[in-house]
Amino acid sequence: MNAQPRRVENIATDRGVIPQYATGVVEQPWSDYSAADHQVWATLFQRQRELLPGRACSAFLDAQHALGMTPDAIPRFDQLNRHLRAASGWELIGVEGLLPEAVFFEHLARRRFPVTWWIRRADQLDYIAEPDLFHDLFGHVPLLMNPVFADYMQAYGQGGLRAQREFSDEALLNLTRLYWYTVEFGLMREPAGLRIYGAGIVSSKGESIYSLESPAPNRIGFDLERVMRTRYRIDSYQKTYFVIDGFEQLFAATQQDFAPIYPRVVGAPAIPAGAVQEDSDTVLHRGSREGWAEGADA
Repeated sequence: MNAQPRRVENIATDRGVIPQYATGVVEQPWSDYSAADHQVWATLFQRQRELLPGRACSAFLDAQHALGMTPDAIPRFDQLNRHLRAASGWELIGVEGLLPEAVFFEHLARRRFPVTWWIRRADQLDYIAEPDLFHDLFGHVPLLMNPVFADYMQAYGQGGLRAQREFSDEALLNLTRLYWYTVEFGLMREPAGLRIYGAGIVSSKGESIYSLESPAPNRIGFDLERVMRTRYRIDSYQKTYFVIDGFEQLFAATQQDFAPIYPRVVGAPAIPAGAVQEDSDTVLHRGSREGWAEGADA
């Protein structure tokens, strides 16, 4: 492990953001967090916990409570790991920033979830380009307490490693889209209505409201190949959200052999982020498109 963890952030230029990658595993320097760091955690934690009841899925809220997360201070990874290991066999590891795909897949395949050790500044409360401690810890970690979702995450990592060994870069892009539209920006149907489970939504005040209440985006039933072909937005709220019926649906999707799927999705045209496939989509809500960002999809 690196003795002195670094804060590895993306570089902003006049031509856009240049991703910066780190590969090291570091100890969480908990005693080095400043009062300002703990205050950022408290502000974000309290804001989201006020918003999420009635919006986040019950599994997320129950798991976050079981982990003992509070606004009092940034949680300690070692304390959270006691709960995670007992519940699902996962553990957190500290990292310095964004990881290369191969490193990320390897950690997931071994039931290790990378958490960025540093937290955003007070002037970045509403948006930060890369994952930070709040996004990773608040958004991703609670659902690792759920055994079915935890197995999905491991299967995803194993699938990523296999795709790198046996398939093309285009296949990896298809996997990236799957992660984006499920782990980061997924919605779920519960008896009381649509709920959030994606970490990119539950850690964002604006998207927690927008994803469920705005008439602008499409909300479409989950279909594996459809998701793997769909472009997404990295510079705005999503134009389309895919809705699952339960985590078992995700796990079943990743348990099948992707070898015959990749040629179909790689060979088919990519679907724009806001498009609706009239002949095949299960459309739960057709978006009004109001306020949609212009420009190219990722």
